Amino acid sequence: MNLYDCKILLIDDNKELTSMICGILKKNGFDTVYTAGDCSSGMEVFLREQPQLVILDIMLPDGDGFTLFRRLREQSQAPILFLSAKDEDNDRLFGLGLGADDYITKPFLPQELILRIQAILKRVYFSYFQPPSEEGTLILGNRRVLFENAQVISSGGTISLTAKELLLLKKLNRDRGKIVTFDAICQAVWEDSYYGYENTLMVHIRHLREKIEEDPSHPVWIQTVRGLGYRLKKEDETQG
Repeated sequence: MNLYDCKILLIDDNKELTSMICGILKKNGFDTVYTAGDCSSGMEVFLREQPQLVILDIMLPDGDGFTLFRRLREQSQAPILFLSAKDEDNDRLFGLGLGADDYITKPFLPQELILRIQAILKRVYFSYFQPPSEEGTLILGNRRVLFENAQVISSGGTISLTAKELLLLKKLNRDRGKIVTFDAICQAVWEDSYYGYENTLMVHIRHLREKIEEDPSHPVWIQTVRGLGYRLKKEDETQG
């Protein structure tokens, strides 16, 4: 399947707009587009066709798009783009806060809609076509860290990393072998300075060591550089 084979479901009660959007999509190579004019038929088509992307209006005759969004999410993690005449910050933030992949307001430029759709589909379904990142897999002794899945795999099983632990380890890995200052870590993980995060950072480091070290009390990989920061030991460094 390529990007333009993805099925798109448009849920909007404005027939003129629906026709226009379908024309824009098909003109740009998206041939499989389904439409629905209300929440009830939208859910029906969604369950039947299982689209790869939903474009969802907020104001619908038999309900609102936010409520329908929740129902759709209970069935699938397919990306959803909110389409609305409302340009109020509260609605936009609420929609994104629910977990929507994007939010675009009417009127909009046809090419803007296409670019947003392409960006969502590429990120969700086609990221594996991108050149492999240096952060794909990190080898730490007999443990493997899969950055894409936020998992640590060892003979003892698989452990998940939290979002903050993942960001922290990514930052250390980018500068592997070098000292990464407390401030640099906090900027990467919390987008803030080290001040006020002293204890929080120590706790996250401890939890991370518990997941990647053989003996967290005597860490080999994440080394503390007193007064400066932390350092991720390189694989080829000799012990001692």
